[in-house]
Amino acid sequence: MDLKIKDKVFIVMGASSGLGKGVATNLLNDGAKVIAIGRDPAKLKALSIAFPGQVEPVSGNSFDPGFIEKIPGFIGDRYLSGLLVNAGGPPAGSFLETPLENWDQAYHHILRWKVQLTQTILPIFRKQRYGRILYIESVSVKQPVERLVLSNSLRMAVVGFVKTLSQEIAAEGITLNVLAPGFHDTPAAARLYKKRSEIEGISMEEAKQQYEHEIAVGRMGDTLEFGMLGAWLLSPHSGYITGQTFSVDGGSVKGMMG
Repeated sequence: MDLKIKDKVFIVMGASSGLGKGVATNLLNDGAKVIAIGRDPAKLKALSIAFPGQVEPVSGNSFDPGFIEKIPGFIGDRYLSGLLVNAGGPPAGSFLETPLENWDQAYHHILRWKVQLTQTILPIFRKQRYGRILYIESVSVKQPVERLVLSNSLRMAVVGFVKTLSQEIAAEGITLNVLAPGFHDTPAAARLYKKRSEIEGISMEEAKQQYEHEIAVGRMGDTLEFGMLGAWLLSPHSGYITGQTFSVDGGSVKGMMG
């Protein structure tokens, strides 16, 4: 399918690895230009080498309010087609083992910076009367994930503000949606393998296999296959879809509304 995004400009947060890179790669494969933001300059450079002339690598920390203020400057006077809001998750842990300071940090790392980034970019889209904003959260917004109390709790707040804002600006040609990934073969998943291996006294590989057995399709997700849906939701084709949360989880969510 032609996504109709050739030479269109997108911002991808967390583009250096994992799910963010999966979405960025699919956008680039369809001819888009990507302002790729991440914390690993070497990986960003590798992405720009793989797609010469299409990638603008920008090293920065999305949790830093000062960095977010600079993002409109990376766009300049260009037309911005879409924004992928994405960053790593909080540490694994149960409620009983999570101290209050971790909750304070999780508020900044899961919620606050996304609100600030949305407030920063939204005027650009409103002036254009067009824009796509896509947030990568977690399947935990559909079904709690064991030992991820911070993610289970605070990501719901992101879904809440996205749904609310989507209704407020739906008539302006701007859509906002959420992807809720289950277990994918990314570095971020390793923190869960490690936690389970410590608790159950098994190897990391055994812990990974246990997670795979719990997934209906019997395997971890692939970042490029995940990125195909992300790229489509960032494209003009998705104009009639807004305020939705899509599970990408291999059938892990058991609820009827999953």
